[in-house]
Amino acid sequence: MSAPPAPPLPRPPLAGEPRRAGGLPPPRGPRHGTGPAAPAESVGGRPVRAGTPLPAQAVTAVVLPRPRVEPVPPRAAPPAARAFLPGGEGLGSVRVLVALAVAFVLLATTGWTAVRPHGPRDARTAAVDAWRRATFAGHRMPDPDSAPPGVVARFFATLTRPQALGLARRYALVVGNLDGAPVALRYQANRYALSTARDRERARSSSSVLSPAGREEAGRLANRYASLLRGGRQILAFDPAGGGRAAEVLGDLATASRVAVVVPGVGTDILTFERTYGRYSAPAGMARALYRRERALAPAARVAVIAWADWTAPGGIGLDASNAELAERGAPRLLRLLAALPRGLHVALFCHSYGSVLCGVAAPRLRPGQVTDIAVSGSPGMHVGRASDLHTSARVWAARDDGDWIADVPHIEFAGLGHGTDPVAEGFGATVVRTGRAEGHAGYFVPGTASLANFARIALARYSSVTLADERPSA
Repeated sequence: MSAPPAPPLPRPPLAGEPRRAGGLPPPRGPRHGTGPAAPAESVGGRPVRAGTPLPAQAVTAVVLPRPRVEPVPPRAAPPAARAFLPGGEGLGSVRVLVALAVAFVLLATTGWTAVRPHGPRDARTAAVDAWRRATFAGHRMPDPDSAPPGVVARFFATLTRPQALGLARRYALVVGNLDGAPVALRYQANRYALSTARDRERARSSSSVLSPAGREEAGRLANRYASLLRGGRQILAFDPAGGGRAAEVLGDLATASRVAVVVPGVGTDILTFERTYGRYSAPAGMARALYRRERALAPAARVAVIAWADWTAPGGIGLDASNAELAERGAPRLLRLLAALPRGLHVALFCHSYGSVLCGVAAPRLRPGQVTDIAVSGSPGMHVGRASDLHTSARVWAARDDGDWIADVPHIEFAGLGHGTDPVAEGFGATVVRTGRAEGHAGYFVPGTASLANFARIALARYSSVTLADERPSA
């Protein structure tokens, strides 16, 4: 007579689940089996039963519990795949061990930096939806995502100032990011949006519903938004969604004859848009240094510089940074910005790190003469094999400091990974400029460096005074 089947082993508790006697998890309520009802949610430290109305200020602060997922017993791998599993035949186990080692090193060095948790996810989406449903004088308003900047400009030209300000206040996250809208109106709309975001994050920073880490994050965001509101700063774009995006103008964009656009790279979001330490490694600091250097060289010139972080950059040196997917997504946004600038301007792009990948992707789509110069620094590549492959009328410049670690990154492109030829390589075809006194990957815009001086000369079209990498600085 065969022995009775062994009783099933007790299920181990899930992560964060309390234990009870015997190592079994406690009953999980009627939705998950037998046992007492699930505990109520709490707001402000007080329990709230299901069906109880919540105060309005608490509705958005309720955090629903993560759904519990029962562990699924593993299935045996099919025979054909067993050679690739640890313990399998042939070289399969070696391949798996190597793959695991690579994954471990990658994750350890990036620290999961591609995860961008802060910021509301749908504030601008909700504003865009409301804008699309609305009409003005019986007509639909220009679509924020598809209307060309010229169409947007003609729409706002038909409005009175009170009408335009009314739209900017009601749809701040739309008007403030709408290429083709008057720049002064965009500045005002973004002040409205930043004020709302600052007040929201200040309230969240003292909320008892959030964890200490959540309150700290909210406090940092509130401080960033407050900083962007100080001193009459000209914020050309602002979106708090995800990691957050922003763009700032230095100088008078409406009257400038020369415009420089600084396109930053990896790790750019709303919190890193400016820095107290490492100031000139952040987009706002880069642009400010370039603007001051231009003004020092040509005080009477009508110049403007845009710190353009109005795109989603890779969060760290990981998989996102090793391919051009985010650059492909960001390129149309850069092209819309450029299309909104008046024709006939001298426009130069200064693209740092992964930002040079974005500029390389955007370059073939530029109109002839739309951009006069593209200067890349600390570049992993421009997603092409040669400068001529960019198919642009712009001059192409490159800069790299001897101590920049980007030199050790393989400049290849294979199976969607990598960004092509090194822009400072002799065969690429860019004009390489001196970078004296720049230190490392983030030092190209530091005042006093040869790289910053050369960038300012390029922005001012003083090409004869640019010092090349194989030359000594002129007296």
